[in-house]
Amino acid sequence: MYIRAICRQNDNLVTDPLNMVYQGSREIVEKGKVDWVTVGFYLLFVLLGWLNIYAASFDLENATSLFDLSGRAGMQLVWIGTSLLLAFALLKIEVGFYETYAFLFYLIGIGLLVITLLVAQEINGSRSWLIIGPVRLQPAEFMKFTIALALARVFNSYGFRLMERKNLLMVSSIILLPVLLVIAQSETGTALVYLSFLLVMYREGLPGGVLFMGIASVIYFVLGVKFSDVQIGFFSEGELITIILIICFAGAMVWNYMKRMKAALFTLLLMGATFFAAYVISLFSIQIDWGITALIAFSLVAVYLIYMFFRYRKKHYLYIFLFMLGSLVFLESVEYVFYDVLQPHQQMRIKVTLGMEQDLSGAGYHVGQSKIAIGSGGLTGKGFLNGTQTKLKYVPEQDTDFIFCTIGEEHGFIGSTLTLILFMAFILRLLNLAERQTTTFGRTYGYGVVSIFIFHLLVNIGMVIGIMPVIGIPLPFFSYGGSSLWGFTILLFIFLRIDKSRKRT
Repeated sequence: MYIRAICRQNDNLVTDPLNMVYQGSREIVEKGKVDWVTVGFYLLFVLLGWLNIYAASFDLENATSLFDLSGRAGMQLVWIGTSLLLAFALLKIEVGFYETYAFLFYLIGIGLLVITLLVAQEINGSRSWLIIGPVRLQPAEFMKFTIALALARVFNSYGFRLMERKNLLMVSSIILLPVLLVIAQSETGTALVYLSFLLVMYREGLPGGVLFMGIASVIYFVLGVKFSDVQIGFFSEGELITIILIICFAGAMVWNYMKRMKAALFTLLLMGATFFAAYVISLFSIQIDWGITALIAFSLVAVYLIYMFFRYRKKHYLYIFLFMLGSLVFLESVEYVFYDVLQPHQQMRIKVTLGMEQDLSGAGYHVGQSKIAIGSGGLTGKGFLNGTQTKLKYVPEQDTDFIFCTIGEEHGFIGSTLTLILFMAFILRLLNLAERQTTTFGRTYGYGVVSIFIFHLLVNIGMVIGIMPVIGIPLPFFSYGGSSLWGFTILLFIFLRIDKSRKRT
């Protein structure tokens, strides 16, 4: 009777204790259900994207219906239908298939990029489209999920440690190979998207210092370019500011890694004393080269770090010294890269973004018209199909890369804010799913998905409102295009399938 009593579950009598044990173990390994919250976000975004594509491509003189296949909205509906079929199929495939053939998918993707580079025709300045009859596909869009799968497979290897030299080289190669191939196709924007996988590496053990160096490089580049016209002695104004910033970074790193406040303050004191001494000398009518002064301060701090390394035998001092030296080399290469490596149109886009040029009839035209469209929407917008800037075709690429303009003009600040809130909730949901995975493969792939969506969202909206250069990447699920919609659908629903198969404890 006692055994029968403890086996009672949910007011139903379980007569076989062994069956109870079996049912309990079955619950432990029971597969989860599809995350319908994420699916709901997907369906909502696809629907809103379809409506905004219709609004952006609506012709006042030759109006077509939402379902007319001769219009952009009608064609997008076809892509939506095929994407839903694709999503359903992806959820039905056994999850082991994705892990087993991850490297094969990656190699196929690399092969398609090479074929595209060799045979694709030039369209809008890039050779990134494969034309198969009436269909145009962009293999670079599908490379996103193959890179994510390959990284997940590598990170899931037994005993894998990212910071071992061979492992770090392998992971870096998986990311950088498609980056180089896509850059060769003149698709710089998509190549930068692949670099967002650094977030995955950071989650799986990449030191935060590496991520900081990436951010610092961007700051150096911006300062070096934006303030390169004014010369202050040996260095330009931008170089002078950046050298001071490098020394400040070095002091902060000494405090962060060595926990030695006195040493950190002494690095800043060396710099301050050098500039103060130069100022005092200048009072005696002696001309001071402030660029040389900055270089002297830099050298004194570098010598101090080397001294601390030999005195305490702490390798972090050496690393900070190498960071300073590398930063200076990078800074001195900025002008060469900007003027001799980047194409003229890329230079102009950066100058327009940094406020160095206006060029409202050239490179700045897209952003200028985009700002006008969004600003004209006001608080509540002009209403669906009532946007004048988009209807009169003032905004180029308004149903693809600049689709957010339509949202801003027709639905105003409120509609734009709600869209951003929805995307933020969507990304937070994906982060939650990634963290609840019970395998490294699932968690790593999940963070790959999150990285891609975060990058697309920030850069697309950033370039539309003029705070980032125009690099031509779509807004997920909103921008017109079959390749991008298929690519995002595959990326997302493979993750949902992986999440569905996780073990529930």
